[in-house]
Amino acid sequence: MERGRYKREEGVTHQKSYAFAIRIVKIVAYLRDAEQEYVLSKQVLRSGTAVGALVREAEFAQSEADYINKLSIGLKEANETLYWLQLLHDTEYLDDEAFSSIEADCRELIALLVASINTLKAKSAQ
Repeated sequence: MERGRYKREEGVTHQKSYAFAIRIVKIVAYLRDAEQEYVLSKQVLRSGTAVGALVREAEFAQSEADYINKLSIGLKEANETLYWLQLLHDTEYLDDEAFSSIEADCRELIALLVASINTLKAKSAQ
């Protein structure tokens, strides 16, 4: 199998997961500088940037099953990120406006990953 065969994610999911990671880094910088919050921010930084890293890693998957697996792990990371963002909001580290915006991006990423995974699984089952 040639390297890069599964480079399907260079489109919307690739771009949005990278843009999401940038937003996460900026939110974490704010949390650390303005709020002096280091524990939860470390968690959201790890999971929030992992989504894009896994989408990127999937580009060079060794097989379609490996590709689906990488995207599935990315989906789990996105869901975990949503948890940390909700916790930061509910503990008043993130205001309603900041939370609503980043939450919408996170939910969109989750929807894109679910759709990609489901499509790939359906094709594999044929």
